[in-house]
Amino acid sequence: MAESHQKSGLASLTLAAVGIVYGDIGTSPLYTMKEVFSKAHGLPLTFDNVLGIVSLIFWGLTIIVSLKYVTLVLRANNRGEGGIMALMALALSSVSKTGPFYFPLMVMGLFGATLFYGDSVITPAISVLSAIEGLQVAAPGLQPFVVPLTVIVLVGLYALQARGTAGIGKWFGPVMVVWFAALAVMGIINIIAEPAVLAALNPLHALDFMRQNGLVAFIALGAVVLAFTGAEALYADMGHFGSKPIRMAWFLVAFPGLALNYFGQGALLIAHPEAVDNPFFQQLGPWSIYPLVALSTVATVIASQATISGTFSMTKQAIALGFLPRMRVEHTSASEMGQIYLPMVNWLQLAVVLLAVIGFGSSTNLAAAYGIAVTATMLVTTVLTFFVIRYRWHYNLPLCFFATGFFLVIDVSLFSSNVLKILHGGWFPLLLGVVLFTVMLTWKHGRELIFDNLQKHAIPLEAFLESLFVAPPLRVPGTAIYLRGETDGVPHAMLHNLAHNKVLHERVIFLTVIIHEVPWVPDSERVRVHALGQECYQLNVHYGFKDEPNIPLALEAAEAFNLTFETLETSYFIARQTVIHGPGRGMAPWREHLFVGMSRNARGAADYYQVPPNRVIELGTQITI
Repeated sequence: MAESHQKSGLASLTLAAVGIVYGDIGTSPLYTMKEVFSKAHGLPLTFDNVLGIVSLIFWGLTIIVSLKYVTLVLRANNRGEGGIMALMALALSSVSKTGPFYFPLMVMGLFGATLFYGDSVITPAISVLSAIEGLQVAAPGLQPFVVPLTVIVLVGLYALQARGTAGIGKWFGPVMVVWFAALAVMGIINIIAEPAVLAALNPLHALDFMRQNGLVAFIALGAVVLAFTGAEALYADMGHFGSKPIRMAWFLVAFPGLALNYFGQGALLIAHPEAVDNPFFQQLGPWSIYPLVALSTVATVIASQATISGTFSMTKQAIALGFLPRMRVEHTSASEMGQIYLPMVNWLQLAVVLLAVIGFGSSTNLAAAYGIAVTATMLVTTVLTFFVIRYRWHYNLPLCFFATGFFLVIDVSLFSSNVLKILHGGWFPLLLGVVLFTVMLTWKHGRELIFDNLQKHAIPLEAFLESLFVAPPLRVPGTAIYLRGETDGVPHAMLHNLAHNKVLHERVIFLTVIIHEVPWVPDSERVRVHALGQECYQLNVHYGFKDEPNIPLALEAAEAFNLTFETLETSYFIARQTVIHGPGRGMAPWREHLFVGMSRNARGAADYYQVPPNRVIELGTQITI
């Protein structure tokens, strides 16, 4: 019975993984072959070139997705969690903070994460746009309506985010199974009609293609990489499904469907070269175009949903790790902790997505912008993986170089081919990455400057309490909780309270929230208490970067240390820091103004930690950077 239940659970997780994890890479057949043979790349449509491209795609899916991500990178999990933020945290914990690798790895991981944001903007834009472009295959007169219809679909998708995906999410898996089945069936029909395409299973065709076409093949490689977009998503979603369902979903559903369809499109182009303008929608003839547009639109909306949810999740991780200011996070499901909605991120992303759709105007123009973000992220993932397997798993150096060096050569080749497209749209995700990278580093550095400022003026807590109780102030009933940093001295809020009210509560808690570079902290390790004497206590609350901070809930765990809290008798004293620009050597003036602006618009600590608002007393303090 237990074994049957376990199999049922694995099957449902695998089905869900098909819907969420493989939506992005699953919709790549919509535009990949069309872009490879685009006139802009100058690659002639010949029998040998078709075999070479299909072989490149097939062996790319095998080596990059099956071997690199599904076999190797999925093993580099941070307590079961994946994604570039989790991998960066894992790599950073593998090296010394004072060592030569720490800062370069942080910068590299951070830039890789910001490029993921660029990818998450282009994915909805190019996916939905390429699906609706199928209409102009059936009726060229509908071309002017493609962009407006794409805008309508995307606005509707982002408007629904606040309601969550709990209701419709259960249909993602079945719909994407139908999608992959349709890809496979279309592929098989065309392969049967032109079985010569199966010669592309021989990797020598890929090597011959690269050798014979030289620069043209290298340029075409920048379009071939479109077939691998979304590979990063299967690693990022590992924490939601686990590695086994993701592997099963790939090998049983996604990989067969994709491989068969690419071979099928290759067979179609061999038999009917005139279909090169949009081979995907011409695989079954004119009768199938409208049903395919409908199915592909639904599939691309699901793919877009996965990247939107991934953006929310990564932003929450970046906030916890101190790279972004606190923002409002809403939970859209009572049962699923991971289903969150960040209003500011949602509407900012929609604005940039619409800018991309309207500005680029077609999936062909967007394709140039797509590859560079994907390949750069793949490159960063490979480098970070090397540090994990070498310095955390302690594998011998030759094995580490071989395991990652092989993939590094491929990643560098793909990235180099996409560098050629910077002037033709590749600048767009790079610009997004640079802007977000600057914002994140500015916030991180600004918080470090504040920390240094507080450290200079910090009053040691234990020495202060010792002197305070020589002639103690009047003690009043109730519990006072003062939030303080991990290495702060006496909280400013306490100094203000003593100076103005001249009283001390009968029980005083100094509460410190500590975020670790791991995704989750077990409940048994959530709270630690240290008695300071005179009914004063230091209470440390530990969270991972994917945990949901909830101070009242954490206080319930303090009962194990004989500390109980009555909500109506507990007051939270929080110092609201007002950061002001000052003279001196901190950051460049424009960065200081950027940091001050972010600081003033950040979500309040009480709100972020879910403290009851009617139990909060905020006391202001100014900090100059």
